Amino acid sequence: MADSRDPPPLFNNVDIDQRDYDNEDLFTSAVEDIGVHEDGASETPKLQLSQESPSLDNVQVVKSPPALQGEPLDELEKECGDQFIQVTVTEPQKLGEGMAAYVAYKVITRTNMPIFRKRSFSVMRRFSDFLGLHDKLVEKYLRMGRIIPPAPEKSVIGMTKIKMSNQPEQGSSAEFVEKRRASLERYLNRTAAHPILGIDPDFREFLEADMELPKATNTSALSGAGVMRLFNKVGETVNKITYKMDESDPEQQWFEEKTQQIENLDTQLRKLHANVETLVLHRKDLAVLTSAFAKSAAMLSNCEEHTSLSRALSQLAEVEEKVEALHNEQANADFSVLCELLKDYIALTVAIKEVFHERVKVYQNWQHSQQMLNKKREQKAKLELSGKPDKGNQASVEVVEWEAKVERGQEEFDNISKMIKKEMERFEVSRVKDFKAIIIQYLENLMTHQQQLIKYWEAFLPEAKAIA
Repeated sequence: MADSRDPPPLFNNVDIDQRDYDNEDLFTSAVEDIGVHEDGASETPKLQLSQESPSLDNVQVVKSPPALQGEPLDELEKECGDQFIQVTVTEPQKLGEGMAAYVAYKVITRTNMPIFRKRSFSVMRRFSDFLGLHDKLVEKYLRMGRIIPPAPEKSVIGMTKIKMSNQPEQGSSAEFVEKRRASLERYLNRTAAHPILGIDPDFREFLEADMELPKATNTSALSGAGVMRLFNKVGETVNKITYKMDESDPEQQWFEEKTQQIENLDTQLRKLHANVETLVLHRKDLAVLTSAFAKSAAMLSNCEEHTSLSRALSQLAEVEEKVEALHNEQANADFSVLCELLKDYIALTVAIKEVFHERVKVYQNWQHSQQMLNKKREQKAKLELSGKPDKGNQASVEVVEWEAKVERGQEEFDNISKMIKKEMERFEVSRVKDFKAIIIQYLENLMTHQQQLIKYWEAFLPEAKAIA
């Protein structure tokens, strides 16, 4: 008996007729054995933390360079193993004037992988190029079940300040550019670390092609394409809420558990990110108050008639100024080390949710094909009973076509399920590794600042005891 229910809604962007499986993305034809050249890479400039305001907007990212940066290529090979690829984004510069202005970044790549033409090379890229690269990777790999590292978010307000500013290298504009530069660098290195995305032809062209890339026209936050993407996401979210898969299947239970795990992880990451931001603000407040205390102690020392007490107060003011700098450095470390990692992983959890939802869409299309096949079989049976062989032959052809679509749909669903499991295993390993490295780096920074603080007060203690 054929199923009389209406078929589930069909997603146009998932074509079950298109065969795109895991073994088709190895790019073996793209590997080239080309002679390599060795070249050095320039140091990334660092900007200092603004001390004018305790607002989080004035907290500036001072990039904590990875351990590999700045080392000779042979040293990189020893530390990274047989193959490595390391990307540095540096030297942001404003090009153009007025609302047509934009910021270009120098992207420096160092690698020993034979798939690249050189061992060290650099190109200039604008922010829209990064977004265009991300869109290409999503279009290629999302429906295969790959977790695509998210690109940094667009900021209309931040870029408007850049466009209208006469001196983008100063103030809040410089802070915005530095934050974006650091996030772009993390995005590229996260993509390069992926075994498949790191050798994708579009990704290699982005790093190697010393030319202006075709302008990405649909990356603007206010573009028509951007608005349509927003509507599509809303529609897919509503459909995702109303559509339920068979939860009795053991594999589906695994996905349900992982979905809940990612939801919980996302919630806790957002809470921790908000608390770290609050911690940064409090450290900035402490630095401002310490500065005020230092100024008051200095003024008091000027009017103090007792010589040793005046000298001690003056020394205290100098120590407090040094302590203020330490508080600012610690606030900067909290932001650049902890906040940025948490922000990246919040975005990654969103990317994982998109992959899981893509699997639901593939399942829906598979079920849609199954239901259409049932209807075609029912129509064929009716035509055969009514004695219409010509139409029955046509119905038989349609049944064969839908049987092939059902088979391809099931195969695609099985493939995306397997791929997601592989990607989740890789995500868990990299997540633990990243958090371990960041926690160690954070504790080392914290201990260094505390030890320096102790040295300042130990040096001042004899001066305090000398007051007579």
